[in-house]
Amino acid sequence: MPCLLRHRALLIAVAFFSPLAWTADAREQLHTLLDEYWARATQEQVFFRTDPDAFRPAGKLPDLSPAGRERRRQFNAEMLERLDGIDTGALTGQDAISARLFRYERETERASYGYKDHMFPITSLFGYHSYFANAPANMPFATLADYEQYLVSLADFPRYNREQIAALQAGVDSGFTQHCGALGGVEASIAELLVESPEQSSLYAPFVALPDAVPAAEHARLRDRGEALIANAVLPAYRELFAFYRDRYLPACREQVGITSVPGGDAYYAYLLNYFTTTDLSAEDIHELGLRETERIRGEMAEIIARTGFQGSFRGFLDQLRAAPESYAGSAQELMEKTALVAKRADGMMPRFFGHLARNTYEIRNAPGRGAYYVSGPADGRTAGVYFIDASSFQSQPLYALEALTLHEAVPGHHHQSALALELDLPAFRRPLYHAAFGEGWGLYAESLGREMGFYTDPHSDFGRLTYEIWRANRLVIDTGLHAFGWSRQQAIDYLLENSALSEAEVVSEVDRYITWPGQATAYKIGELRIQALRAQAQEALGSDFDLRAFHDVVVGNGSLAIAILEDVVEGWIEAQRATL
Repeated sequence: MPCLLRHRALLIAVAFFSPLAWTADAREQLHTLLDEYWARATQEQVFFRTDPDAFRPAGKLPDLSPAGRERRRQFNAEMLERLDGIDTGALTGQDAISARLFRYERETERASYGYKDHMFPITSLFGYHSYFANAPANMPFATLADYEQYLVSLADFPRYNREQIAALQAGVDSGFTQHCGALGGVEASIAELLVESPEQSSLYAPFVALPDAVPAAEHARLRDRGEALIANAVLPAYRELFAFYRDRYLPACREQVGITSVPGGDAYYAYLLNYFTTTDLSAEDIHELGLRETERIRGEMAEIIARTGFQGSFRGFLDQLRAAPESYAGSAQELMEKTALVAKRADGMMPRFFGHLARNTYEIRNAPGRGAYYVSGPADGRTAGVYFIDASSFQSQPLYALEALTLHEAVPGHHHQSALALELDLPAFRRPLYHAAFGEGWGLYAESLGREMGFYTDPHSDFGRLTYEIWRANRLVIDTGLHAFGWSRQQAIDYLLENSALSEAEVVSEVDRYITWPGQATAYKIGELRIQALRAQAQEALGSDFDLRAFHDVVVGNGSLAIAILEDVVEGWIEAQRATL
């Protein structure tokens, strides 16, 4: 070969095998894999880790049969095998984060198939039946196509319901049932869905006032079809669930409190703690952390009580606070107005604490009987996020905790975090991801950030903030106490009554939640503490050059992340900042 040709061939070979070429090839392979995963997840309508409150049926409902579960297990294994074939070490930036996060999710999903999560589709607070009934409040219903998809979901509910009942029956057959003493509200949560006429069902709400974008000629057909499906498909399915629960499930409920009492329960609880906290903390670690945090926060609460001049006990101060008429709004409307004022004040402070704000906004809506929670808008941004608050129960919603509650659920908490994630230029699988420790940890961090934003100037409001924080610390103690250390239900109730500001009815409801949803309640405090630790690390490393706005943008600017990945992202940002000093 002539020298010139040999030289050209060598240049081509070097270009082909250069790091840039390898990187481009790895990036293309990764994004192809991620696109295929998302297409299948969208088709299945089963998203491994997402916010259950944001359930939005889109046509045919998920296939929850054993065959569907096995199909997804095999697909997940295939995704991991193909990911192993990609040189992820050649990736940089968001591609490297996406690859690491995708592997983390698929490995966690792989582990999940060894356990019995699917046999617990109902907890003391909610379940698939209530998520389906509440779904219309989360959906846009702006076009004819929206309504056509919804009709498909209504028609498919009987099959979906049968598959969920089959999973509950499998739990009965194998001993994987919920604890008897913690199921007090479940029967009522099903019974309230058994309305006499379709028009009384929350599922009929989308048909009451159809939007102008839906042709008027279609209105009668849609209403008639919706009414018929609710009457002839959904309500009979709910009656079937009610009969099954009352006659077959409840008599087979588990007598022992802890999930560790079921076969393989120790390993299952360890998996649940890992799933919800995205850390390797043991039950012992979490329990001790909760005890320390409870003691610390009780000390801060005592200091506030002393500043107010109150001379009695901790419980006496709480009783006085609860009994004061000024601690409550005088009507549902007044509570909504006070909530809106707090939210608007927080909106105005956001640019001082964040460099990048979400485009989508949020509304505040009354949600009788559901407490307070946030649901993000859809990914297409057609509707706003919703901060739901049970304004109808204004006589039991203390105003001294309203600032903390609103900062947690709206901004800078869940709305900012969730709406921003949906708008980021990231692979589709990352935008709706919801790691409990990251999401709830950020919400709790947002409560504490309120002090710097100018909230909690009244000592009672600051005390209200601490009542929320100690409640989350108590959860670490109680959840692990119930499921790892043999606590009784009454022992847990007594502990929460002694250390929290919750009423007795609220305490009972909370403890039953921890019993029937093991591990989830530990996510809040662990996530908050990790975010606080990262901020302290950044402040120490950067000193006077620390930029709080930039730090916040890094924490929430990559979507939801497992804690270890978040820590590496923030540490990488710290190093990059130091390099510019």
